[in-house]
Amino acid sequence: MSEQAVRPSELLVDGEVRLLRRALGEWGGPARCSDQLAFGMGFADARDLLDQCDVLRDAMGNDVPLKPVDWARILLAAEIVFVSDLAGSGVEWRTTTGLSDEATLKVLRTIQRKLVRTVGAYYGKRPSE
Repeated sequence: MSEQAVRPSELLVDGEVRLLRRALGEWGGPARCSDQLAFGMGFADARDLLDQCDVLRDAMGNDVPLKPVDWARILLAAEIVFVSDLAGSGVEWRTTTGLSDEATLKVLRTIQRKLVRTVGAYYGKRPSE
């Protein structure tokens, strides 16, 4: 599987990058992740998820190339934190981010379509190196 790193600006527009960065930030706020869920998303444990979310947010903000495995982790972490009320922001998403569910879902679907080739090797698999 190709692990060629790709810059955020090569895949997404600014608003899409902002949404993903904001979603990763939710893990350090209202979201509650277990070690098992973090592992399933491709992180070592919940502490690693928090640490890596900071690293990945900074990398996206600075347009640093990211490996497909990182894109898969970012996408999965964003999907879960947005939707899940048990582990993520869920019903509090609008309150904590200022973004409506409708607008977020529309952008997230666009991101999913744009990342399909980049993360395709991880469909149905745990994103790990």
